[in-house]
Amino acid sequence: MRTLKKVTVNKKAENAVRNGHPWVYGEEITHTDGNIAGGEIVDVFSSKNRYLGSGFYNPASKITVRIISTNANDKFDAEFFKRRFKYAVDYRKTCLGGNIDCCRLVFGDSDFFPGLIVDKFGSCLVTQIMSLGIESRKDILFPALIDLLRADGEKIDVLYERNDAAVRTKEGLELYKGYYSYDGLLSEKERGSSETEITENGIKYIIDYIKGQKTGFFLDQRFNRICAASVAEGKTVLDCFTHTGAFAFNCAKGGAKHVTAVDISQEAINESKRNCELNGIKNVDFLCEDVFELLTRLYNKNDKTYDYIILDPPAFTKSRSTVTAAYNGYKEINLKAMRLLPRGGWLATCSCSHFMTDSLFRKMLLDAAHDAKVSVRIAEYRQQACDHPVLLSVPETQYLKFYLVQIV
Repeated sequence: MRTLKKVTVNKKAENAVRNGHPWVYGEEITHTDGNIAGGEIVDVFSSKNRYLGSGFYNPASKITVRIISTNANDKFDAEFFKRRFKYAVDYRKTCLGGNIDCCRLVFGDSDFFPGLIVDKFGSCLVTQIMSLGIESRKDILFPALIDLLRADGEKIDVLYERNDAAVRTKEGLELYKGYYSYDGLLSEKERGSSETEITENGIKYIIDYIKGQKTGFFLDQRFNRICAASVAEGKTVLDCFTHTGAFAFNCAKGGAKHVTAVDISQEAINESKRNCELNGIKNVDFLCEDVFELLTRLYNKNDKTYDYIILDPPAFTKSRSTVTAAYNGYKEINLKAMRLLPRGGWLATCSCSHFMTDSLFRKMLLDAAHDAKVSVRIAEYRQQACDHPVLLSVPETQYLKFYLVQIV
């Protein structure tokens, strides 16, 4: 017999849940059973009293219920969540060839852990929680994951919480960062440093999981970096928005004649230089400069130094309301790059915003090419790495677009 409190929803929500989307908005709820505490798991029913699923309830959030199961027989104990973690880890082992030393272990709704991100950097786990349901159960979830990984032979000595994302305020959650305490985990004092060394695509990086952006390193471009490097041999490359230097180093390793890595952040440049020295790479130099201004200056000088440009900017939009401005920003940098490149030159260009959809991004590329009076042909189109899987029924899980194109 079901003992969870009941939430009844309208037809719109019913259709969405039946089609596999896990979000129920507050305005779609028509009835609730008494007082329901924030973070509590509730059963969701249709207007005809048919069970639809169970999920985390949060009256403070616009997304009031986040579905975690559509199986009426599920019991939401520690074993349930441990099984979910095992599915997620086994998936990564399969798609990453058994090596999960440096990857995203849990990707929110794609792994049926709404609002939970877990990145693994060697023996360090770095987490982000963006839902009340997960926050209120972290003392069940984190030990379950750590025990699972250790039983599988993985050394885990740090779990650091990066709960400093502004989106948490929409869930009514406070912002904080800190080391999680559990059996065998190191404290801040015992750890000493928040830096750790990782290896991706054969290239070493020193990352800082406290000071670095997001969880410390952008894992989602792993295979796109290999793709970008595949056409780099003999080319003079301009890597824009380099951040940790990852695209630059992959291209250098791929045989580029020379790579110039650019970022507006001096801190990012310093970090990239250190990583460059760590790998003994000699054919990369660095510029601390605004990419928009640099591309404009190079165009005005008719500088034809580069025959390969990489554009990996931060998200220009995080909401539908700013998509038009973002479109113009993406078009501006892509137009400038296309004008700089010679016929036969190469452009790798990306967007990490879900709201900049693939169809809109392609339209932007076409508009930019038209204004630059060139044609572009697509060599490859890719998305985020397989450890950031796309759940087909949840479009929001698809966000990264990567295009490798030639100017013709």
